[in-house]
Amino acid sequence: MTLKGISLALATTALVAVALPSLAQDKSGPNVGAAAEGAAPGAAATVSLAQELYTVGVAQGDAVTVLAAAKLAASVEVASAEPAALDPAKVTVDEATFAKKAAPAAAPAAPAPMMNDGTPRAAAKATFFNAANEDEGAAEAPVSADAMFTKAKELAPDDEALLGVIEDAMAETGRGRIGGAVEWLSRLPAGQTDVWEIPYYGNSYAEIAVVGDGDANLDVAVTDENGNVICYDVSWSDKLYCDWTPAWDGYFYVTVQNMGGSRNSYYLLTN
Repeated sequence: MTLKGISLALATTALVAVALPSLAQDKSGPNVGAAAEGAAPGAAATVSLAQELYTVGVAQGDAVTVLAAAKLAASVEVASAEPAALDPAKVTVDEATFAKKAAPAAAPAAPAPMMNDGTPRAAAKATFFNAANEDEGAAEAPVSADAMFTKAKELAPDDEALLGVIEDAMAETGRGRIGGAVEWLSRLPAGQTDVWEIPYYGNSYAEIAVVGDGDANLDVAVTDENGNVICYDVSWSDKLYCDWTPAWDGYFYVTVQNMGGSRNSYYLLTN
């Protein structure tokens, strides 16, 4: 898995321009601060790694790699949520945004409304442009832990020892799970773009993962409320992992563009 780190060299570019009221205090720079003490990749990173390992294992026909992916996926407890509707007027997106990487920076946003401790993180989403076609793709969502275990068994039909290990791993599913992640499912048709608005606390570790179903290439960017790029990926992939520490309470925007020829049903995960 390739972790998409903070790219300060891109801090003056923007993929999503956000039109919100300016603040009296200076929060006009990139919303990236010093790394939070003791911060380490969490549940979102684990889910992202599991999907990457599964893809490699299936491509190589390797039951052991697929089993490792299944165990990782099963080790995480993820809460599913539905996004609120994001007002499309709050963001400006055009079809050439990812290609030109030169959208203007926006005015600083008002402070993000924060959730109470223990409340799942909020998210809002708007979708732009018309679908290029009605091809729904082959997958309904990224692969679940149960499906990974099943695939591992399919790849080891005559290996009784390995099948026993797989059965033991399946029996351990759910024990000692790490929690803290929230996932939202979006079924994004070819040619369309999702923009997500997500609040994060300042001086607190943040992570975001986009995990596609493999049906189409996704271009992904994470920007702050000023339009500064935090993470960016236009490779031939439908997965991205990004972690950083915001300097202040604020909104972050995740732009997901379907560049393929069919629908991609992907998860957006946050800590």
